[in-house]
Amino acid sequence: MADITVEGLGKTYVVPEREGGVKAALSSLVRRKTRNVEAVTAVSFTVEPGEIVGFLGPNGAGKTTTLKMLAGLLHPTSGTADVIGFTPWQRDRDYLGRMALVMGNRNQLQWDIPVVDSYRLYQAIFRIAPADFTRRLAELTDLLELGELLRKPVRNLSLGERMKCEIAGSLLHYPAVLFLDEPTIGLDVAMQRRIRSFVAEYNQRTGACVMLTSHYMADVEALCRRVIVIHRGRLLFDGDLSALVSQFAAHKFITVEIEEGTTIGDADLAALVNGTVVDRSAMSVTVRVAKTDTPIAAGRLLATLPVVDLTIEDPPIERVIEDVFAQPALDEGAGGQGG
Repeated sequence: MADITVEGLGKTYVVPEREGGVKAALSSLVRRKTRNVEAVTAVSFTVEPGEIVGFLGPNGAGKTTTLKMLAGLLHPTSGTADVIGFTPWQRDRDYLGRMALVMGNRNQLQWDIPVVDSYRLYQAIFRIAPADFTRRLAELTDLLELGELLRKPVRNLSLGERMKCEIAGSLLHYPAVLFLDEPTIGLDVAMQRRIRSFVAEYNQRTGACVMLTSHYMADVEALCRRVIVIHRGRLLFDGDLSALVSQFAAHKFITVEIEEGTTIGDADLAALVNGTVVDRSAMSVTVRVAKTDTPIAAGRLLATLPVVDLTIEDPPIERVIEDVFAQPALDEGAGGQGG
């Protein structure tokens, strides 16, 4: 049985609007104009126990709104959702004690007190037994290398240090479902890597179901085999990460290392492969060609140039996602499933 089942989930906001000026302000007191903004429209998917799913989309696509509905912070306009046997927006105490929502741009810890004091507040809220609290805190401290951070006021922590402490605090009650909304935003590369390693370790230790939103494709590639892509509030793709590349990447990149002293102009090379030169150095060149033309292009390069080495690669995930976002949202029921 799936940990998360979402059927036709939708959220529409009623937004007031008026023109500027005193007259418009007075008029709005009598007759307020509003418009409907569909943040999420008829989204359906399931997430299995222990699965880590990337939840992707551009800014304003509806990712955070969806996670807030699944965390019980928002009530949907339409549709249903079942998360580990609960309807999230009913905010059952047992459900709130078994899930966690971590938002990279939100602060949950108390600003002026040591981190460990906030953790003790969480212990009381979630009714964690003293022995369990001590053991879990020790485990999280070791995994995230919190150490001296526990005794510092939150206001004295760097962004990376605070993010580690925020994540640890959200996991003290060992949630079975974890919603991560941009957990590595603003962090340096080393800290991003540490957070990714921790999420993978937590998933392996507890079997928790994880939904992850991130603009950093390194997060997605490291943690997720499956991705769900939404665009303009609608489901655009649901399937394996590799299937996303296969479905939406129309090009491949061929990189050839050539013998020293070989000369060929970019225009001639582009004409040879019926593609585009995208990168060049003294000893190698990378061309972009249509996926269907890749075998022919590789054969022409090998036959024409003194090739030392040749590699063929799919485009970077970042570029594939950009191409996906550039497309218009699929019509409802159009079958934008990739797996």
